[in-house]
Amino acid sequence: MVYPQPKVLSPVRKDVLVVTPWLAPIVWEGTFNIDILNEQFRLQNTTIGLTVFAIKKYVVFLKLFLETAEQHFMVGHQVTYYVFTDRPADVPQVPLGAGRRLVVLTVHSHTRWQDVSMHRMDMISRFSEQRFLREVDYLVCTDVDMKFRDHVGVEILASLFGTLHPSFYQSSREAFTYERRPQSQAYIARGEGDFYYLGGFFGGSVAEVLRLTKACHEAMVADKANGIEAVWHDESHLNKYLLYHKPTKVLSPEYLWDQQLLGWPAVMKKLRFVAVPKNHQAIRNP
Repeated sequence: MVYPQPKVLSPVRKDVLVVTPWLAPIVWEGTFNIDILNEQFRLQNTTIGLTVFAIKKYVVFLKLFLETAEQHFMVGHQVTYYVFTDRPADVPQVPLGAGRRLVVLTVHSHTRWQDVSMHRMDMISRFSEQRFLREVDYLVCTDVDMKFRDHVGVEILASLFGTLHPSFYQSSREAFTYERRPQSQAYIARGEGDFYYLGGFFGGSVAEVLRLTKACHEAMVADKANGIEAVWHDESHLNKYLLYHKPTKVLSPEYLWDQQLLGWPAVMKKLRFVAVPKNHQAIRNP
């Protein structure tokens, strides 16, 4: 296998942070050689599960999501799409490549979109215990109202990964929208925090994702019993968890971006997974 020699004194990116203070790589375009990584993960016969929730009207996003995933997500590797939905009859038939399959998991709906969002942690943890542990090596957990528009591959895989929120990657921690009320299990005090991670793209080994989702679900149950709901729901609890259980890899905002909202700054060499323009109000209401 022939490729350019890595140069110790020539950093590939000088414009961005490429490693955290706890020595987790931050994944940006230019920081990895995908050929080397593909070979390493193929030798391990890696299987990847992609979980996505298509509840109520959100089922309309599935077709584009799956079609673009077939073009860009983990190409050349074994993939299982786990589609959680309350409308199994509406799941589209999308042609899948070799070694790729789709599993429909029927779940209940909730009236409020906030409850649908928070319920995801419970569902992922339950199904991780019941079947994902036996079926795949890694889980990637994403939002459905998105499309893949460039390569998203094995460079993201690690025992636990989170993704920098595209609205806060340049912000000071004081500006992060953490839960600031001490009564909540998601509480993060001012002066604490590394990054602000988004709730729409996280993952890792099934065992680590099980730990994360179970902890977040239990924290949300405790909050509910105390009559409090974290400011950004499951995302607030995810940030609390990742503050005290540091991710072993961090994805740059290339891995979840909203071009309509944020344009395309020069620091983003690629926009890999992007928001689909939509009317939030119309899609969230039953």
